[in-house]
Amino acid sequence: MSRKLIFPLYYAAILFQAGAYGLTFMLPRLFDSFGANEKVVGTMLLLTTAATVITVYFSGHLSDLLGRLRTLGMACIAISASLFLYGTVPGVGAGLAAASLLLGFGWGLTYSLGPIVMSRLVRADERVRYFTLLSVFVMAGFGFAPVIASAMEDAGFAIRDAFVLNGALCLVSAALFLALDRPIKAQAVNARPEAPSRITLAAVAGVLRSPARLPVFMVFLGASIFAGLNNFQTVFADARGLDYAYFFMSYTLTSVIFRLVMARFTGGANPYMTIALLQCLMCAGLALFVVSGDSLPLYVLVAVLFGLGYGVSYPVLVAMAADDADDDLGAQTLQLFALTYFIGIFGFPLIAGWMIVEVGTTPLLILITLLAVVEAALALRRGLARRGASAAEA
Repeated sequence: MSRKLIFPLYYAAILFQAGAYGLTFMLPRLFDSFGANEKVVGTMLLLTTAATVITVYFSGHLSDLLGRLRTLGMACIAISASLFLYGTVPGVGAGLAAASLLLGFGWGLTYSLGPIVMSRLVRADERVRYFTLLSVFVMAGFGFAPVIASAMEDAGFAIRDAFVLNGALCLVSAALFLALDRPIKAQAVNARPEAPSRITLAAVAGVLRSPARLPVFMVFLGASIFAGLNNFQTVFADARGLDYAYFFMSYTLTSVIFRLVMARFTGGANPYMTIALLQCLMCAGLALFVVSGDSLPLYVLVAVLFGLGYGVSYPVLVAMAADDADDDLGAQTLQLFALTYFIGIFGFPLIAGWMIVEVGTTPLLILITLLAVVEAALALRRGLARRGASAAEA
């Protein structure tokens, strides 16, 4: 199989399974259909967090045993089972808990191993470009799944039907990953056998001693911001009399279009300054959302600014994690990057759900905005340090 065919098939597999996470934005709506509130959403996602953290830690052990593509195929089957459970359970109980655990297991594997497989197919100087393209398909899955769910509701289907549909697409992803196992090994840039991917305490310590510790921490902050804003976007929209589909459509189109535009952008001479600038746009969008009320034009503007800020800066941050990693800890660094991402993605909704029920949506939005300010400041600090180091060398 040629490289020209491998990449679109790999990206298609990523796209089909990425919708699973996008449907977690619909969990408040799904849970409301059987009388559960945002606290229950947060609790179920806490189970997902626990499963994800454990899975990411052992993902390297599992992929060393089975191979990365076979592991990705197994992960997609687990995600499919999770979505079928979400689409059929009658209420809060063991079935819902099992669905949450399976989702964490599947996403922990796909999200941590996906970039590692990609890094084996491309040279170091191509990472930003191909990681950006990878993130385009992930974002398309994330963002369009809620839009499709909204369209299905408008057409008379139940929200559960969207989960079942995406479960079927995840089975397609599983088949594609399994079919790509041999072709990707044959087309690897480095023909040597795959280096061990397993995480050990020594590897964790090595990553934390390296410059990559900053992007690893920053992605945790960004994931918390993303989860707080997106997982409860249906709640924010309903409280203001707005249609959440406008937010997801605007955010997704902005992220996808600008990621495609920047696919050949390598981050500039100082990528952390690029990240800081983009995240300042994110801060502006979040601050606007606090005061925008029920204005639809401002609602769309918030989504666009968030798409530019978070959506476009994220793939550059992934590339920085890979570039800042020690040569012998590249796979482990990307896995820890995924681990902290998932702690934020699935852990922060517990805090967010509690805040919505106990103190309301506005304090939550203020907290999210403050986290964005901290993340932008960290990027700016690293960017200024790099500029100073470059000036000293000159």
